[in-house]
Order: sequence, then structure tokens, then C-alpha cells
Amino acid sequence: MDPILLGKGLTDDIPVTLLPKYGNRHGLVAGATGTGKTVTLMTLAEGFSRLGVPVFMADVKGDVAGLAVAGDGNEKLLQRAAQIGVADYAPGASPVVFWDLYGKLGHPVRTTVSEMGPTLIGRILELNDTQSGVLDIVFKLADDRGLLLLDLDDLRALLALVAEERKAVSAEYGLVSAQSVAAIQRALLRLAQDGGEGFFGEPALELADVMRVNHDGRGVIGILAADQLILKPRLYATFLLWLLSELFENLPEVGDLDKPRLAFIFDEAHLLFDDAPPALQQRIEQVVRLIRSKGVGVYFCSQFPDDVPDNILGQLGNRVQHALRAYTPRDQKAVKTAAETFVPNPKLDVAATLSQLGTGEALVSTLQDKGVPSPVQQTMVAPPRCRMGAISEAERNQVRAASPLGPRYDQAVNRESATEMLAARAQAAADGAQAPPARRGGGKQEPAREEGGFGKAVNDVLFGTGRRQGVIEASSKQAARTITNQIVRGILGGLFGGRKR
Repeated sequence: MDPILLGKGLTDDIPVTLLPKYGNRHGLVAGATGTGKTVTLMTLAEGFSRLGVPVFMADVKGDVAGLAVAGDGNEKLLQRAAQIGVADYAPGASPVVFWDLYGKLGHPVRTTVSEMGPTLIGRILELNDTQSGVLDIVFKLADDRGLLLLDLDDLRALLALVAEERKAVSAEYGLVSAQSVAAIQRALLRLAQDGGEGFFGEPALELADVMRVNHDGRGVIGILAADQLILKPRLYATFLLWLLSELFENLPEVGDLDKPRLAFIFDEAHLLFDDAPPALQQRIEQVVRLIRSKGVGVYFCSQFPDDVPDNILGQLGNRVQHALRAYTPRDQKAVKTAAETFVPNPKLDVAATLSQLGTGEALVSTLQDKGVPSPVQQTMVAPPRCRMGAISEAERNQVRAASPLGPRYDQAVNRESATEMLAARAQAAADGAQAPPARRGGGKQEPAREEGGFGKAVNDVLFGTGRRQGVIEASSKQAARTITNQIVRGILGGLFGGRKR
């Protein structure tokens, strides 16, 4: 299988490539703003797509969308491609599906509250440990009572129920304070105001639709519109972490393949680790380390290499380092750190070169035969075949209209869940309290007759009175509740120690 051509080495005048069989060993693309990281990501995405590998990536600045449109093929690009040795270079578009958490610039991306789980939702809401514990209780209560948590309305309904039954819930599950419940409710209000309301609901995103291959054998590139989402960094980072964890939880073990099953590109990677508690960082490290065996390659993109923690940075075998400008003490330290992570090349002063790289140049080291990193090469990065820039609204709409996923995701579905179930139970209780005693029989209720004696006593025991359930009704409810709980436990999924789909 042909390797992905990343560019041409200026140090040794050799092609610099990424071998597909090591594409699942993860990677890092780093460099200062304006040094060409986005172009490198587009070249990488195109290379994976041509190999038949689906790609999922975020479009933070709006220019990654250019992958969906052919480039202009100007003389400068053609000359650069010929100089690098790109075979059969010609402008061309890649198969692309646009996604958007807000549903404006792509198909809406949704998941359910249960699938996201209390740990990640707690991080989105910026809850403290006490409030997160209350959220755990809310999820446990929903599970025990057979209440589906699909959207934020369902979560609000459960919080209202916990507040109403706070003493009983505290006695059974642990202390729940009114202040903690109120804090979670306020956090949900902020999330809704930030546009997170539409993210939770159905139809939920199916992993198969992220891992599509086009009719011509090319991998489909899923592009998440993130120019507005990046303004809500916790929501952005938590969503991508959720998607990565879903892949980890649901994909089977496949070991080392000839090429990855999916390339997952995480732009602005530092947002994933900012303010993340130790337990969450530990989970991220575990996912990144083990998801390789599921056939998924994760590529982090950030300004500085040290934006990624050392225990994760050590797992990134493929490195592309664009220029770093040493203007501050932190910049100088970053240059030194980046230089020390590469396999030395006797022909190259890495630390000095890092500050002198031009736009479209990078220091590159990839895994070669037997997984050994290649000596670092000063590389002229190959140009992508797509447009290097934003696309028009009409072009985006044309791509979106041609997508086969529109009928599945563009229309929201609101099926019966906790909100409706609790409302129905409350209404039934109110109706039962107001209705006169009725005799049950033959599937039809009739007004109770003024009769006494043994017959009435038996009737009351079996069918109940207006104030008390009868044996038959209680047994039916208990059986229904048992069956419902069994079904719900099988389909509700949390990410971290919770329920799975």
C-alpha cells in the first residue's frame, strides 16, 4: 500500500512519508499561528481519504471546509507539487460530510444525556465534587425508576423530582442538598443559553456514520463546524472526548492493520487538557493508549508540543513540527522541548532550525519499518489538492444537500422519556385523587355502587379503592416496572462506569 506523501526532505532530498500501517500509532502537528498547520492537516486528511480511511476533524477557523471543493491549481502550487514529486497532482475535492452541534453549518450532532454520562456532563457544567455527586445520584435514580434521560428537559425533570423528594432520596442514595440541586439547575440554564440545548436529544449520532467510505473507495471526511463551538471550549473538548470514548467503548479489537479504520484529528488539543481533573486525564491517557488496537489513529494539533501532557505525548509516534517563535521564556522552553523529542539528524541543528522554518515547512519524523522513528527531516510540505481557504454558503449547501445523512439527522425526534413519563404519572395521581371510587371489571370502569358485605370487601382487595391499589393493579405495576428496568439497564449508557448502549 502506497504511503502518504507529506513532503520532500530538504536535509537529505528524500520523500517524507507516513506509512499507513503505522497510521494508528497517533501523531502530533504543532507550530505557531500562521506557519501552515492547517495545510498540513488538509494534506494528511486527503492522504488518508485516498487510502480509503475515513477522517473526522474539527474546522476551528472555517478554512478546513475547503476539503470539499477542488483547488484552483495555480502555477505556484503546480510548481511546488512538481518540485516535491507529487505524482499525478491535480486539483480535486474530497468526499465530505459537514456536521455542526448547532445544526446550522452541517447535519446536527446529537447524543443523549444517558450516553454522555454524569462525568462528562459534570465537566461541561463545571460542577464541583459535591455537585457532581448529586448528578451521579440523579442518574442512578433515573435508572432505578426506569426513566429515560434523553435531553436537557429530562435532566431538569429529574432534578425537580429530586428536589421534591429530597429527604427520601437523601435517605436512600446519600445526602442531597437543595443548594447543589439549584447550582446544577443554574448550570443547565447557562448551557442552554450557550446553545447546548440542541446537542442532547435524538436521533443520536451513530458511529457508523462517522466511519463511512465513499462509492469510489475513498474515506469520507467528517468536518465538524467549530468556529462558534470553540468559543465554548469545555463543550468543544468534552464533545470530542465523548466521541473518542464512544469509539473506544464500541469498536472491536482488531490489532495492527494495513491502514487505520479511522483517523481522528483533534485541533486546539490544549483545550482537552486545560483544567481537566487527574481522573479525567488518566482516562484520556487510557483511551489514547488503547484505542490504537481498535484501529483508530488520533492526531493532536496545537501550538506547542507541551500543550499535550508528557504521558500522552510519548504515545504520539508521528510528529510534524512547524515553526516556533522564541519570543518569550515559555517559547524558548517549547523550542528546546520540541528539539529534544526528535530523533537527531547529524545534518540538522533542530533547535536553530525550528525558529527559522518558513511557512509551509516543518520538521517531520514518522514511524518507519518495525515502528522505528525516522531521523528528523526539514521538510517542504506537499500542497493539498483541495481549496486552501473557506467556501461559500452556496457551496456548503450544495455539499450538504448531496449528503445521504440529511434525512436521518436533520429532523429532531422527541419520543417519550423522563419528562413525559413523570408528567403522565403526576397527572394520573391527580386524576386518581379527584376521581370517585370505581369498580373495575371487563376492561371498563363503572361508578361504584353503594353495596356492602363480603362481595364488596373482596372487590376492594382485588381491584382497589380510590385511595388504595388493589392486588391486581399493584402486581401489574411491579411486573411492568421490573421489565422496564431490565430494558433500560440494557440500553442506557454512561461513559465512565455508567450504563452502555
